[in-house]
Amino acid sequence: MKKTIVLMLTLTSLVSSLIASELKPLNLEEYVKSFDLKERTKMKVKTAEMLVLLEEKEAVLIDIRFKEEYEVWNMPFSKNIPLNELPNRLDELPKDKLIITACPHNDRANIARIYLKTKGYNVRYLSDGLLKVADFLRGDNAVEFLQELKKDN
Repeated sequence: MKKTIVLMLTLTSLVSSLIASELKPLNLEEYVKSFDLKERTKMKVKTAEMLVLLEEKEAVLIDIRFKEEYEVWNMPFSKNIPLNELPNRLDELPKDKLIITACPHNDRANIARIYLKTKGYNVRYLSDGLLKVADFLRGDNAVEFLQELKKDN
């Protein structure tokens, strides 16, 4: 199953890389008018899929919480760009990878996703939130994830 997911993600990534070499901003009104069930599904990613995307170096995780929240606890494989700093830090985001925005639940992550979508980024938000990631990455899951993440580094 993991091989099938990885193959699908790799193909998706190749297409996205070709498209993402030049960002194409999207007007918010246009985005809202074109929003459909397919986009509703496509805008989200859950913990298990996100971890595979990170392991395969297909995506980057952006923790959009405030610096103080991030300092108290964080995922060391994420990059902290607080939501209110995002407009001034777009140059820190890769244009050729999927951007996954995250916060403890998903409210701020979705705001960040919509903003980045209008700027032309390939972006999804972590629908089950960072708290679910913390719960999932315990024991053997944590060890396996770190081993996969460190491969090819």
